[in-house]
Amino acid sequence: MRSLLFVPADRPDRFDKACSSGAGAVIVDLEDAVASQNKDAARAAVAAWLSPQRQVLLRINAPGTPWFHDDLAIAAMPGVSGVVLPKAERVNDVHAVARATRGEVLPLIETAKGLEQAEAIAQVRGVSRLVFGSIDFQLDLGIRGDDLELLYFRSRLVFVSRFAGLAPVDGITVATHDVEKVRADALRARALGFGAKLCIHPAQVNVVNEAFAPSEAELAWARRVLVQAQASHGGAVKLDGQMIDRPVVLRAEAILRE
Repeated sequence: MRSLLFVPADRPDRFDKACSSGAGAVIVDLEDAVASQNKDAARAAVAAWLSPQRQVLLRINAPGTPWFHDDLAIAAMPGVSGVVLPKAERVNDVHAVARATRGEVLPLIETAKGLEQAEAIAQVRGVSRLVFGSIDFQLDLGIRGDDLELLYFRSRLVFVSRFAGLAPVDGITVATHDVEKVRADALRARALGFGAKLCIHPAQVNVVNEAFAPSEAELAWARRVLVQAQASHGGAVKLDGQMIDRPVVLRAEAILRE
């Protein structure tokens, strides 16, 4: 699951297209993508479309909103493999969603309070990944910029996720058709330790998938490392001037598993 593609819940004509986009997961979005007056109709459209034959994630509206409980009801329907929970800040809310849906929960860390509680949230049974809601996070903290301005917070989320044994998901790139910007953002996310990235347009999916996949050069290096390590029978050996020790071997094995 290298890419997670949002599709608006009030656009059922786009649901099947999103599912055939090549994304690792599709997130049917009942929250930000749907205006308040359209929430009920969008929920009904999603409920009518859901099927066990196609598994999707569902971003519901946040706890405390008028739509939360009704969203949670359809999130338990067959065809919903998990819930993307916005504005995740309280462990009890995450527990409640996990109990109600019996699927995986992907809390969106979008606020300072959410990041402060991220370690506890990551430990909740049923949480499969923490997701960085970078746009709302900038708004909450008054941050202008998505690069160095968010470096500490991205790294913090990666640390918390990896400590809990999870692979975190980076936020969106708002430039839907700027291929180079999407690629650069995805490569930055991978370099920082993220395991996937949110997408808001099908045109972003292949770019993100490629950025998170090992390059041919990385694969070739990993194979050479393992060949050298096996030939040494546990002895010290160098490759391209670099000592091959256990962490290097483990990194090579991880690359070949990706």
